[in-house]
Amino acid sequence: MSARRPPPAERAAGRRIVTAFLASAAAAVGFAVAYGLNAGPRWEGVCLAVAFAGLAVGLAQWGRHLVPVGGYVEEHEGFTSPPDEQAMTAAELTAPDSPIRRRGLLAALGLAVTALGVAALFPLRSLLPWNRRQPNEALSNTPWGPGVRLVDQQGRPLRPEDVPADTMVGVFPEGAVDSGDGPAFAVRLAPERFTRPPSGGHLDGLVVWSLLCTHAGCPVGLYLKGAGRLLCPCHQSSFDLLADARPVAGPAARPLPGLPIEVGPDGFLRATGDFTGPPGAGFWRRP
Repeated sequence: MSARRPPPAERAAGRRIVTAFLASAAAAVGFAVAYGLNAGPRWEGVCLAVAFAGLAVGLAQWGRHLVPVGGYVEEHEGFTSPPDEQAMTAAELTAPDSPIRRRGLLAALGLAVTALGVAALFPLRSLLPWNRRQPNEALSNTPWGPGVRLVDQQGRPLRPEDVPADTMVGVFPEGAVDSGDGPAFAVRLAPERFTRPPSGGHLDGLVVWSLLCTHAGCPVGLYLKGAGRLLCPCHQSSFDLLADARPVAGPAARPLPGLPIEVGPDGFLRATGDFTGPPGAGFWRRP
């Protein structure tokens, strides 16, 4: 008996499927070659896209044209249990020692469900008016405070002479170098150049401000020496350090908060209080 010859439509579909799978395989090989030659993510992405697209097209064509389609009916036995099984189940559930009739188990289950439900309501307590200020209080205070010494990133205390003229030096609160809202910077400027006195005061031109941009909290690390300007690289906010670090360009709307400082009895720089304003975005302090 001779084998059935597929109709022309099936043969054409088979050719399309084979072509799609071959294209997928070739694209996969191309991806490997592009990766090995370090051709860049653009070519690697193109090869991967073609590989997955060829595979998807081939499978779709296969399922649409070569897999038999139509309605099929499968016989299935009834879902009703036999009478003897129904009687046995009823006897088990109504017996004196049935789990359904054990009041202790049901009481424990009810207690557990009730306790879980009540516990799930506890987080809603933070939304009550008299509790709304609690999260904000933690954001209002930084590690800075009276007597906290200024240290470098290695934790070494700094003296006034450690800050050269017209040079930006990163400073941190002692004991909290890794704090998120504590980073600051010290810079020494000529006092006669100030057009607006620093809000945190200065020591013969030595001023300390927060390192966090008041727009989105990015570190403002680009200092324009000689111009007294500080630039945030994230969104190009610019602050004039000669005018109490007020913003003069970009999206920032508030000046950088200053840090009041003094020289301690040991000769090291230390803070006399916290920042003059909220560091970073400070949105939690706005009405």
